[in-house]
Amino acid sequence: MTRSARRTRRMLQVTGAGAAALLALSACSSSDSDSDSGSGSDAASGGSDKLSGTVNVFAAASLTESFTELGKEFEKQHPGTKVVFNFGGSDSLASGITNGAPADVFASASPKTMKVVTDAGDAAGTPATFVRNRLEIATLPGNPDEVASLKDLTGDGLKVVLCDKTVPCGAAAQKALTAADLKLTPVSYEEDVKSALNKVVLKEADAAVVYRTDVQAAGDKVEGVEFPESAKAVNDYPITLLKDAPNAAVGKAFIELVRSAEGQKVLTGAGFTAP
Repeated sequence: MTRSARRTRRMLQVTGAGAAALLALSACSSSDSDSDSGSGSDAASGGSDKLSGTVNVFAAASLTESFTELGKEFEKQHPGTKVVFNFGGSDSLASGITNGAPADVFASASPKTMKVVTDAGDAAGTPATFVRNRLEIATLPGNPDEVASLKDLTGDGLKVVLCDKTVPCGAAAQKALTAADLKLTPVSYEEDVKSALNKVVLKEADAAVVYRTDVQAAGDKVEGVEFPESAKAVNDYPITLLKDAPNAAVGKAFIELVRSAEGQKVLTGAGFTAP
């Protein structure tokens, strides 16, 4: 065998050994990466020990108490995860999402505001209704003005606040007023339901038309008054995973908790009704 042939054969042997070593290293690295990933296919399939990282949830203000409770439960079930909420008026949240705000999940207080997101192509899949909510009148503790109906809010000298017409609680209030053939000029329109309720809590208003879930959450700070026209303005709450979710696997798992029997128990306990 010539020197050139021997040298060529030796190089091939070395190259083959190096390739084998690289393949082994690659397989090991791939295995480690799969086991450490918190948003890979294993995580999406529901392995609780595979989920990790932060999930950003944009949710209607009326979901504050119930979603906060569910967020704590989710973190407990999935160590290594963190649920960060952005609560507010559904219209402003939808606008933020369509303008590129980083979010994984959107839970809206009405199909109309959810449609803003779906029409922009920012939802992953079809949104699902997970609860319903209806309106109630929040008055000062003890109901000193003896408010007994929606019509009573139109009386002179009563300071009433409503949610802005662009947010779901405001749109629902307008629908209820129309059903009752009533016109009401509030002392202010508030950006979301919590802001409207807070006006009564702070005694800056005598009454507000809000969701019954918010009246329940306020405890003895306000008194709730039901009215029949609220049946004409029941709001469906849809939820969806967002198309460009930074942590889609964890977002999907959070939605599954919300829609589960456990999640529904928390939500109905807060005053929502099942879809």
